[in-house]
Amino acid sequence: MLRAIAQLVPNADYLFFGDTARLPYGAKSQEFVARYTSAAARFLQQRGIDVLVIGCNTASALALYDVKSAVNVPVLGVIEPGADAAAAVSHSREALVFATEATCASHAYQRALARRGFATHEKACPLLVPLVEEGWVESPVTEQVARIYTIEALRTASANVDVLVLGCTHYPLLRPLLRRVVPQRIQIVDSGEATARALLKYLDGHNLTAGTPTYRFFVTDSVEKFQHQAPVFLGFAADNVERADLDAGRS
Repeated sequence: MLRAIAQLVPNADYLFFGDTARLPYGAKSQEFVARYTSAAARFLQQRGIDVLVIGCNTASALALYDVKSAVNVPVLGVIEPGADAAAAVSHSREALVFATEATCASHAYQRALARRGFATHEKACPLLVPLVEEGWVESPVTEQVARIYTIEALRTASANVDVLVLGCTHYPLLRPLLRRVVPQRIQIVDSGEATARALLKYLDGHNLTAGTPTYRFFVTDSVEKFQHQAPVFLGFAADNVERADLDAGRS
């Protein structure tokens, strides 16, 4: 997500929070996701953010309204921008959504796309996140897993499907692989890219961009592990990384 945003909005100051101690959120309960996403949002607000982007699809699906209640800055999720992007390219108004188990169970994309006239087929792809975390973005194993998920998803859909929404922050790293697996008639939409465009529109309208970009990273687990993985996810090295404890002060 940050990679897509930084490419479109290079002249801004960024504070990134990764709850690396508890990821992936995709198999967690709504109460769990809402609690820790709201805590992360308050942590960032205390450090002076002007706008908050929830980059995690599961957190956007399960905790958007909790986060909006927890902070007093504008909050953008990824579901609505992703649905807008699908609507912009689809002719048939029938979509597939690949997402985590929790995002699919919430039916957040299904509702958002239904408001735009879509029939939607959601497919949970739980194995893709650990494969990406392992760095196997071009592995034959990952391609076979993605192929199986695609075949299973298309069995429940009609031949009219013409767009696939990538409803997880990790999945865009698999886009070249997915392009080989998914039928060519189906366009692939990255909800992260769509959210970056929505953020750019907001920032331009509120004059919030800076001159020289800065980056601060906060993680809840190993700083070293995050720095090792950062070039894969971000496209650049993460130098200014601090460990944060969301449980500090909790009884």
